[in-house]
Amino acid sequence: MRFSKFFVPTTKNAPNDAVLPSHKLLIQGGFITQVGSGIYNFLPLGKIVLDKIRNIVKEELDNASCQEVQLGFVTPSELWKESGRFAKYGKELLRFKDRKENEFVLSPTAEEMMVDLVRNRVKSYKQLPLHLYQINTKFRDEARPRFGLLRGREFLMEDGYSFHDSFEDLDREFDLMEETYSKIFKRLGLDFRVVDADSGAIGGTGSKEFMVLADNGEDDIIVCDSCQNAANIEVAKRKKRVSPYDEEPVMQPGEFYTPDTKTIESLAEFFMIEPYYLIKAVAKKAIYENGESEVVIYFLRGDDSLEETKALNAVNALEIEDASEEELEKLGITPGFIGPDVKNVKIVIDEELKEQENLICGANKKDYHFVGYSLKDKFSDNYADIAEVREGDICPHCGGVLSQTKGIEVGHIFKLGDRYSKPMKAEFLDQNGKSKPFIMGTYGIGVSRLVAVIIEQSHDEKGCVWTKQSAPFMLDIIVSNIKNEEELKFADKIYDKLLSMGKEVIIDDRKERFGFKMKDFELIGFPYALIVGKSLKEGKVEVVDRKTLEKTTVDIDKIEEYLKELI
Repeated sequence: MRFSKFFVPTTKNAPNDAVLPSHKLLIQGGFITQVGSGIYNFLPLGKIVLDKIRNIVKEELDNASCQEVQLGFVTPSELWKESGRFAKYGKELLRFKDRKENEFVLSPTAEEMMVDLVRNRVKSYKQLPLHLYQINTKFRDEARPRFGLLRGREFLMEDGYSFHDSFEDLDREFDLMEETYSKIFKRLGLDFRVVDADSGAIGGTGSKEFMVLADNGEDDIIVCDSCQNAANIEVAKRKKRVSPYDEEPVMQPGEFYTPDTKTIESLAEFFMIEPYYLIKAVAKKAIYENGESEVVIYFLRGDDSLEETKALNAVNALEIEDASEEELEKLGITPGFIGPDVKNVKIVIDEELKEQENLICGANKKDYHFVGYSLKDKFSDNYADIAEVREGDICPHCGGVLSQTKGIEVGHIFKLGDRYSKPMKAEFLDQNGKSKPFIMGTYGIGVSRLVAVIIEQSHDEKGCVWTKQSAPFMLDIIVSNIKNEEELKFADKIYDKLLSMGKEVIIDDRKERFGFKMKDFELIGFPYALIVGKSLKEGKVEVVDRKTLEKTTVDIDKIEEYLKELI
C-alpha cells in the first residue's frame, strides 16, 4: 500500500471527551471515527487491525472444533420472554417495534437465538456435543458510553454456545475454551490473567473472565503473589481472617450507653478498641425481578467493606441501592444502632462472623450498643460471603499474599447448565430415550474492544505501539525526500521486493516533510520504519524500532535479508 493513495486522516487533536490513551490515539491515528454516542466507524487502518484480530479468533476456535454461524442482529422479543430475560436485562436492552407493531430487540448476547436455532434440529445425544459461534455486531444501550471502543454501545463480539448431554462434558468444553481463549490472547501479545468472575445477567453456575492488565482498567482484580489464584473483586475469596492483635478483649455481655455514637470510627474511639471487634451494619434496599423491593441489613466486621455484587447475589436481587433513614424508621429500625437481632427485616451476616464472640454491635435502640455480643449457634441460615477482599489478605489456596491490580475484561466464559434450555424447552433424547434439556455453556470475546485494549497496554507519549500480531503493517518505508529520484527508486525497489515475499509493508511516498512522516509513523505505531534518506549516498539506510525508537544503520546490500528476518 502507498500512503499517497491510502485514506489515513491523522490529526493532532484528540476528542474533547477522550480521557484514555486508546480513545485519543485511535482517533488521532486515523483508525476510527465517532458518529454517535458510543458508536464508531472503522477506517481502513482500523479495519485491517480488526480483521487481524478476528482472523486469530476464528483460527483458534476452528482448531478447537467450533463451527461458525451468523445469526440475525435483530431478535424477536418473544425469545427473550421465553427465557425470562426480557424484563431482567433492564434498560441496556434496546427494544423497538416494526410497522406492524411486532416487538424486537437488538441483541447484546444471543443465548436465546442460538437455543432457538438448535432446538428441534438437534434431537439426540448422538448429535452432541455441539459448539456454534458467531463473530457479529452487538448492541448494548449503555447509560454512559465512554472510553471509546472500551465502552461503546455498538461493538463486534465473538459469542459461542455449546450444547452437551451432561455437566461432565460441559466441564470438558469449559476447560477447552479456557485453553483456546488463552491461546488467542497470547497470540495477540497481551499480558492477561484468567480470573474467577460473577455470572451477572447471563446467569449460570460458574464463570471466568480474561483480564488484560492495564493501568486504566475498569475492573479490580485480586491476584496471589505465590500461585495462579486470581479473581474479580466481585467474587474474590480470602483465607478466614484471624485477630491481628496479641490479646483479644474480654467483655462482660450487656447493653452500654453510647450517646450519638453512630459510626464505626466513633464507636472504636468510644470503647478504645480496634474496628475488627465491632459489627458493622449496612442498610440496603434490594430490588427483585418482579419489581418488588425490601430492606436488607448486611452485617460484617467493622474494618471490612461490603462487596455489592456479593451482597446482591446473597439475596438473589436484580440490583441493590442504599436504604434511606426514613425507610428504616418506617420499619421500626433505629439508624446508627442496628444489631443482628433487629426485627421486621431480612438480614445477611458475613460468613467470617459465624460462631464469633466478644463483639460489639448495635442494641437496636437509640444511643445503645451491645457489648460482648456472641453469634454462637445463631442465625444458621443467614450467612454468606459478602466482604470485599483487599490488598494484604491471605490466599485461600496457598497462603500467599493477595494484591489488587487493574484489568480490562476481554473475554468471559460461563457454565450455563439448563438456564436457557429448560425455560425454552430445548431438549434432546438421552441414551435411555428420555427427553432432557441441553446442558449449555456460553463464551464471548470483545473483538472490537481488543483493538483498544492492545493500545491501552502498549503505547507511549508519541502514539500507538502495536504488537506484531495486530499491526496494520509491519514496516513503514519512509522516503525522506520524495523529489530525490535515487531515494524514491531505492525505496520502491525494497517495497516491491517485500511485497513479492508476502510481507505487510506500506511506503510513505507523500509529498510531505520528513518530520511530518516520522510523526505519523510514531502516532500510528507500525512496528518498524525503514528510513531512506541522505545516507543512501554512503550506501546506508536506517531501521527504526517503534517500541524502543532505537535506530540501526544497515548497508543497502544487506537490507533485504535484514528486513526479511526482522518482519
